[in-house]
Amino acid sequence: MVHEYPWLENVWRGLQASMAAQRLPGAVLLQSDADLGVEVLVDAFAAALLCKTYPDQACGFCHSCDLVKSNNHPDLHRILPEKEGKAIGVEQIRHCNRLTQESSQLGGYRLFIIEPAEAMNESASNALLKTLEESGEQCLFLLVNRDKKRLLPTIVSRCQQWTVTTPDLNAAVEWLRQQGVKDVAKDLLKLSHYSPLQAKAMAQAGGVAEYQKLEALFLSVLTQPWGDITELVSLIQTSSQRNLTWLWYLLSDAQKAAFRLDSQDLLFGSQTLSHYPLIRLHSAMESLTQLMQQLRTFPGLNEELLITNWIIEIREALCL
Repeated sequence: MVHEYPWLENVWRGLQASMAAQRLPGAVLLQSDADLGVEVLVDAFAAALLCKTYPDQACGFCHSCDLVKSNNHPDLHRILPEKEGKAIGVEQIRHCNRLTQESSQLGGYRLFIIEPAEAMNESASNALLKTLEESGEQCLFLLVNRDKKRLLPTIVSRCQQWTVTTPDLNAAVEWLRQQGVKDVAKDLLKLSHYSPLQAKAMAQAGGVAEYQKLEALFLSVLTQPWGDITELVSLIQTSSQRNLTWLWYLLSDAQKAAFRLDSQDLLFGSQTLSHYPLIRLHSAMESLTQLMQQLRTFPGLNEELLITNWIIEIREALCL
C-alpha cells in the first residue's frame, strides 16, 4: 500500500533502513499534514517492526503478521482519544508506562502508537516524558503528529523525526491522472489543500463544479449591484468552513494576480478580482480570516448573519 502513494516513499525507505540496521530509537515522531495517507505508512511500519520473518518489511503470512492484520497483536498498542475531538489523558499514558515494564508477549518489540500526538493534554505529555525515560528494552513509541508546535519541545527532542511532505504540483497532477481523474486542473489541488487524496475525492464527488458555482456567484455579488447575497450565503452555509476557505484562496490569488506573480495554480476568478485596489483585497481576506476563526471558536454564533455582514462589508469596501 505504501508504494501506491509515492510521497510516502522517502520516509518509508528511511524507516526500513533503520529497522534493517537495528538502529531504531526509543521514540519516533512522524510529522504529516492531514490527508496524505500517513495511516498507511503507520500500518506498514507496525507490521514490519513486529514481523518475525523479515527485518524491514512484513512477510504477511507469519503468526505475528496474522495478529497485526486482525488487530489482535498483544505487543501493538494504539493510544487514541477516547472520543473524537477529546484529549489523550494522563491515565492512558501511565498505562503505557506500566506496559513497558512488562515482558513482550511474543518476544519482540512492543510498539505504542500515539495518534494524534498533539491531542495529549499537559499532564499526559509530562507523563510521556517520564515513560520515555523509563521504558524497557525493545519498546518503541511512534508519535503521529499534525502540529509539532503543540508538542512539548522536550518530547520532540527525544524523538527521531520524520516528515511526510506534500508532493510537488506536477507530481501530484501526474498521480491524479494515473488514478483516472480526468481533466486535472492544478487549482483542484489548491482547493484540496494540496492533498492528492483529497483532490481525488473532491473530483469524484463533483467538488470542482461546486467550487465553480461558488466562485461565479461570489463574483456576481461583488461586481453587480443586483447580485443575490441571500443565495450566496445559503450556498456558503452548505459547508461553511470549506466554502469560506475556498473564498480565502480566491482572494489570496487575486492579490498574487495583481502583483503579476507567475503561479501555475491561480484560481480562474482571481483575474477578475485583481482589478480591485490591492489594499482592499488584503483587508477583505483579513476580515475573512477573522470570520472563519470566529465560527470555529464559537460554533453557537449566528453563522448566517455573520457571513451576510462580511459579504456586505467587503462589497461596499471594494466598490468604493
